[in-house]
Amino acid sequence: MAEPESLKPALQGAEALFLLTSPGFMANGDLGDVMNVVRAAGVRRVVLLSSHGVGTQRHPSHLEDAVKQSGLEWTMLRPGNFDSNTFQWADSIRAQRVVRAPFGAVAVPAIDPVDIAEVAAVALREPGHEGNVYTLTGPLPISPRQQAAAIGDALGESVQFVEQSREEARNQMLAYMPEPVVEATLGALGTPSAAEQRVSPDVERLLGRSPHTFAQWAERNVAAFK
Repeated sequence: MAEPESLKPALQGAEALFLLTSPGFMANGDLGDVMNVVRAAGVRRVVLLSSHGVGTQRHPSHLEDAVKQSGLEWTMLRPGNFDSNTFQWADSIRAQRVVRAPFGAVAVPAIDPVDIAEVAAVALREPGHEGNVYTLTGPLPISPRQQAAAIGDALGESVQFVEQSREEARNQMLAYMPEPVVEATLGALGTPSAAEQRVSPDVERLLGRSPHTFAQWAERNVAAFK
């Protein structure tokens, strides 16, 4: 995406585009240039994987703005905390049966990436989603301590939770995330607003079923923690 012209072969013949940007592109890329190439290729609809933080004003809206200004039909998906973020604990769980994370008792909804993918498929393939913004969450708020316990249940073994300080977590996250994203993420996880703790009905409304629980995600991905 840093070289928009290189996308032309992938866009040839496409009518709809699922757009996912990396943290590096979010910090330095120009999505307007990408959208110009997308529009010229004849794509009519774009489904953008955005962030719940845009709706709560923790994250900037420039990616959504570029898509809206493209002149194409658009749908915004705003997921919250991913269940799969807990893969960052896999090494310490495998080696020590320990999770180290901040804000152990603070609960926010986390979502299964499978649910995000199924919603994206609906928005890409079915009519009637143009101009809509969908907030995607799991079925209930869950804390890091509860997530560690659910992984332990899936393993059939106890997993210890060790609470990190905010600064310890910040230093760790800076190794793979831009600083503004780190600060926004820590704010949402540590001092969430009422909106960030609220469960959205959008997954159930779009898929006709309840979103997966974190426990279901842990059972399905338990091999990563063994």
